[in-house]
Amino acid sequence: MSNVEEGKRPQFGGRVLGDGDDVFKHNAWDNVDWDEEQEQTARKAVEEAAAVRVAAEAAEQYEEEADKYWDTFYGIHQNRFFKERNWLFTEFPDLAPNYKAPVRVFKNKESNEKTNEEEFNTNENKQENENRETNVVEESKQLESEANSFDQDAVLKLREGESWFGENSTFRVLEIGCGTGSTVYPILEVNTDSGLMVYSCDLSITAVNLVKEHKDYSQQRCNSFVCDVTKDWSEAPFQPESLDIVTAIFVLSAIHPDKMEAVATNIFKYLKPGGQIFFRDYGRYDMAQLRFKKGKCIQENFYVRGDGTRCYFFTQKEIEEIFTKVGFVQTQNLVDRRLQVNRGKKLKMYRVWIQAKFMKPL
Repeated sequence: MSNVEEGKRPQFGGRVLGDGDDVFKHNAWDNVDWDEEQEQTARKAVEEAAAVRVAAEAAEQYEEEADKYWDTFYGIHQNRFFKERNWLFTEFPDLAPNYKAPVRVFKNKESNEKTNEEEFNTNENKQENENRETNVVEESKQLESEANSFDQDAVLKLREGESWFGENSTFRVLEIGCGTGSTVYPILEVNTDSGLMVYSCDLSITAVNLVKEHKDYSQQRCNSFVCDVTKDWSEAPFQPESLDIVTAIFVLSAIHPDKMEAVATNIFKYLKPGGQIFFRDYGRYDMAQLRFKKGKCIQENFYVRGDGTRCYFFTQKEIEEIFTKVGFVQTQNLVDRRLQVNRGKKLKMYRVWIQAKFMKPL
């Protein structure tokens, strides 16, 4: 792994659990290292749960009707399940080059320090997460008035004479697996460049409609559409080699492992030379994986939830192989570990995520 960024983000990476510290003093701790015993315990738990697999017929149904399961999911949860990802511009500053987000300081490859940031808000750590995001949120709010008053005339003029939607845009971003817009709307709010075009797609028509119903949805700056990203993208509203950035944030894990390479191939086709993909997803032995019981494993490290949606848990090597195999150059690959605790119930919850960046060669 060469030229790969490694390190921790100073703003959110400072609460480290030391020897003798009371683990229940705070709701969360950063950069929590695992020892061999903990790794073996997690591995054993995964192996035991995988001893009883999902029946082949049921597994096939989950694959064939994946869109229906996600439609049902979003129909129930609407836009309440996911929180807008205010950490985006610290982790992936290229999404809004003119926005002054907190900057990550990278160590060299030999450093053992890694980055941490939570993705979901549980009841136990909600207040902790909100406190730790305050600086980013406040800075984002400073730009809210600008975002809501971007140059409409300039954007409308940009659209004139286009043969495809966004042809005249100077900066094009695609979010795959957009859900209800957790990535779309922070980008639209913070990046006020009149040349911005944000595309977003999801397998679920319900999710896409929820994105379109958002109060900040602008037909001139964003386009949301239904797409199975494992298949042909010819109906997409953009052209091959037209995208500057593609985000894949907690989406590849919902796709059957046999089809992940096809997704990477499609992304490579539609990115410009020099374009980037920003990836963040579940890591191996994350708390969510350890909670699966027998009968929920479809195949190794790939599970079905009670609502019929599915989830895979990655290693760094797997992510590297998926994207470099189709031609990408890896520029970042981090294990993001965090210990969350329920101080009332004295419970420890270990989160593990993988964050990576890849570039299409010039």
